[in-house]
Amino acid sequence: MDQQLSNPAAAPNETTIERPSDTELVVLRMFNAPPRIVFKAWSQPELFRRWWAPQSFGITLVSCDMDVRTGGKYRLEFAHGSGTMAFHGKYLEVVPGERIVWTNDEGEEEGAVTTVTFEDLGGRTLVTFHERYPTKEAVEEAMQGSATGLPEQFRQLDALLADLGG
Repeated sequence: MDQQLSNPAAAPNETTIERPSDTELVVLRMFNAPPRIVFKAWSQPELFRRWWAPQSFGITLVSCDMDVRTGGKYRLEFAHGSGTMAFHGKYLEVVPGERIVWTNDEGEEEGAVTTVTFEDLGGRTLVTFHERYPTKEAVEEAMQGSATGLPEQFRQLDALLADLGG
């Protein structure tokens, strides 16, 4: 059940989204920066908040509390219109420059587990964003919601990395 929404060969830094199974979502993106810099953008709250919220969604990341270490926790609060929404969880594994694994604990049911890896390809970084959902319905919901913003988020990350000299 491989649903590929983009062709990775079409553009050097294009975001690809695949469905390797009924409960998984895998997003790939190449960045023109070394893993240590890309990891920094994913793990330092002051940098993360500059790229994580897709601008076209009309949301703002108003609070970004991240303790990016194995056993640490995070809480992200977004403003949208007159309301707010919060997402939180814990970091299951953090290997600086290589890997971050976290839970998504905001619902009453079991949430997705997200794994992001940073692979060094000669000074560039291949980011693999892998989410495993508890149900097929949950991944379908993500495909219609949060996953639609990932290409834009990754373009925003590209811009940030260029500012950082990555």
